[in-house]
Amino acid sequence: MTRRQVLRSAGALALLAPWTLDHLLAAGDQQGGTVEALTARRATLAAEPIVATKLTDTLTLLSGPGGNVLVLAGADGKVVIDSFVQPVWPQLKKVIDGLGSSPLSLLIDTHWHFDHTDNNANFHQAGATILAHVNTRARLSQTHDLLGMHFVPSPSAALPTRTFRNSYTLQASGESLELTAIAPAHTDSDIAVRFISANVLHMGDVFFNRMYPFIDASTGGNINGMIAGASLHLTKVDDRTRIVPGHGPIGDRKALTAYRDMLVTVRDRVQKLKADGRRVEEAIAAKPTASFDAVWGKGILTPDDFVGIVYGTLGA
Repeated sequence: MTRRQVLRSAGALALLAPWTLDHLLAAGDQQGGTVEALTARRATLAAEPIVATKLTDTLTLLSGPGGNVLVLAGADGKVVIDSFVQPVWPQLKKVIDGLGSSPLSLLIDTHWHFDHTDNNANFHQAGATILAHVNTRARLSQTHDLLGMHFVPSPSAALPTRTFRNSYTLQASGESLELTAIAPAHTDSDIAVRFISANVLHMGDVFFNRMYPFIDASTGGNINGMIAGASLHLTKVDDRTRIVPGHGPIGDRKALTAYRDMLVTVRDRVQKLKADGRRVEEAIAAKPTASFDAVWGKGILTPDDFVGIVYGTLGA
């Protein structure tokens, strides 16, 4: 099997980037992963503005350069979920400082990908403890050549200082936080963070709202895990819960249900095509996402990209 075929069969697509499949495959054939590609992607993401939305008196959603960040600011210090990309650290720090005089206390990583962990070292230097799933620390300690980008092991200052395997609870500024590990879905390091009093749930990249999700098969991600993660958290929310996706606008139970149902339908259609012996190119040509493309096909991934991902993470 050629490198091009491997990339196609694994659904290896541009990580959170609006590149075409052919562009990615060409890049993969030529370089296999470069630091320059990562630098360029950071710069592209950093050009997005940070937009702040107040959810409660103490909880603020920041959207922009690498997804969605939550900040809990209160008497016990600031607790932050995810951290955007490195070039926006001065701007991010300024926005967080503007949310009150309490110091940075804790950063929580929802998974290992750079657009969610890129400022770990900066948060650590600013005095924050870093909390994550044990696999996030493991993945950040490894070398990865992922979709045209080369990642070297993170320095010790950027590694989580506290980890857990299954669940973790904490109290901060009058809020109860429930952290739950998700079986391999987007990656093998995913967690969700639930704010009990505020009735807000951050699902990281297990939930992409109004766009087809990227699934990182290279570190354990798979379509069945994405479906299971969405289904699990539908049992933990009600009609008033505000659900923060890794990427896309804030959603609710109805939005998460629509996302889960879309994943199930596409999975089943692609599984049938694969079971019938269709090659990935044939499965893509069959357009199994066509009925969803008007709503879900205008985001990070093209419909064809998403079909390639789903095909690559399904068994025969």
